[in-house]
Amino acid sequence: MNKFYLFFICMVSAMGGLLFGYDWVVIGGAKPFYEMYFNIGSDPIMQGVAMTTALVGCLVGAMIAGGMADRYGRKPLLMLSAVLFTVSAVATGWYDDFTMFNIARFIGGMGIGVASALAPMYIAEVSPADIRGRMVSINQMTIVLGILSAQVVNMLIGTGVEEGWGREWAWRWMFWAETVPAGLFLILSFFIPESPVFLKKKENGETEKKDSSVSFSDLFSSQYRNILLLGLFIAVFQQWCGTNVIFNYAQEIFVSAGFDVDGMFINIVITGIANVLFTFVAMGTVERWGRRTLMLLGAGGLCMIYLILGTCYYIQVTGIMMVVLVVAAISCYAMTLGPITWVLLSEIFPARIRGIAMGTCTFALWVGCCTLTFSFPSMNAALGSSGSFWIYSAICLCAFIFLYKRCPETKGRELE
Repeated sequence: MNKFYLFFICMVSAMGGLLFGYDWVVIGGAKPFYEMYFNIGSDPIMQGVAMTTALVGCLVGAMIAGGMADRYGRKPLLMLSAVLFTVSAVATGWYDDFTMFNIARFIGGMGIGVASALAPMYIAEVSPADIRGRMVSINQMTIVLGILSAQVVNMLIGTGVEEGWGREWAWRWMFWAETVPAGLFLILSFFIPESPVFLKKKENGETEKKDSSVSFSDLFSSQYRNILLLGLFIAVFQQWCGTNVIFNYAQEIFVSAGFDVDGMFINIVITGIANVLFTFVAMGTVERWGRRTLMLLGAGGLCMIYLILGTCYYIQVTGIMMVVLVVAAISCYAMTLGPITWVLLSEIFPARIRGIAMGTCTFALWVGCCTLTFSFPSMNAALGSSGSFWIYSAICLCAFIFLYKRCPETKGRELE
């Protein structure tokens, strides 16, 4: 396949990652404004609901993505995710009712769930083995570019906003800005081919034969059980490592470190830039250092950074030192656990179960994200930022031990 064409179709598929990143993080910047508009600023439960609704949609999207992709193909599901993103972007900023706001966020979450399962799998299936890790990492690169885009949009719209009309409309435009990349993704998705792996399965009649279909009970059979459990662990750990609370609860984290709202937006953009830069580092090292090494580096590095960060919160350190530690955590995650999780998940499963296994692991990943996001406000209120980051440090230590014993190296191996 022509390398330019390969890069084009991988980039189009990875636009699902761009929208995944934007839709996932935009709510962090919109949070101070919509909470004031809906009068939920002093209600931790409703705050958790607003932050978690899209993640519940992710669960549904991931749950349906794998089976539908095995039956109908990868391309139609990518197109479906583009439609869901577009509808959600328009509707979230449109509604004045908190219930409808959450329904619109749920629709966007379904788009994230579908895109997060399908994009890395599609890229892995169209890429040759010697560059597959780098190409799958493009999906993570677009995720972090989407995150940075949301952070920049939030800063441009939210910084210096006055009371009244500005505060009422700021959060709406933050969501509406997503319609531009969502519409572009939908248009370009018409110009990419179907995955050759799916076409081969279709040619062999595997998408129609009832006796060739894979059930969830098959996934947990002795043949696949160990590799599925590894995939589930990797997926959940990517969320429970705690880095994503920095994106979703940046307001609380930076305010606790002594910054005002405008300072918060600037620091969020700084973390977004670090996120992008170190994702490029991951793309340059994934084929040289290998997947296993980077996963161990991520778990061990975050364990140490969170231990120090929690201690600094405990002794009430404020200012630039806290920004440095947060940027260090984001950078460590961006070159390790962020992209390499998706590379491993797209590589470790055989073709017969890849769709449903990828969907199952992505579902587990979003369960992890959902529980992490919903629990943070209550945990942070009970234990403080210091206790929260110490818990994440302990989780990373446990994960390091597990990965050291169980994580294989898939660098350079053919998918089958």
